[in-house]
Amino acid sequence: MTNLTADVFGWIGACALLVAYGRLSQGKMKADDRSYQGLNVIGAIGLIVNSTFYGAYPSTAVNIIWIAIAGITLAKIIRKRED
Repeated sequence: MTNLTADVFGWIGACALLVAYGRLSQGKMKADDRSYQGLNVIGAIGLIVNSTFYGAYPSTAVNIIWIAIAGITLAKIIRKRED
């Protein structure tokens, strides 16, 4: 992987998280929206790729936990809507 590829992943991840947070804060998304949780997962994946590439392991760990939280919440949302 090149620096450019890692940087692109990082910027996409950062933008996804900021869009999710901004839309949530403005009341245009809810925490139980699949799109909100999906943006969190996508954002965290991008930041994991970037931070792992650059050896920023604390950031990698935080984003792994971020994915776990969003993934569990997303699974609950999907199960609830199927019922």
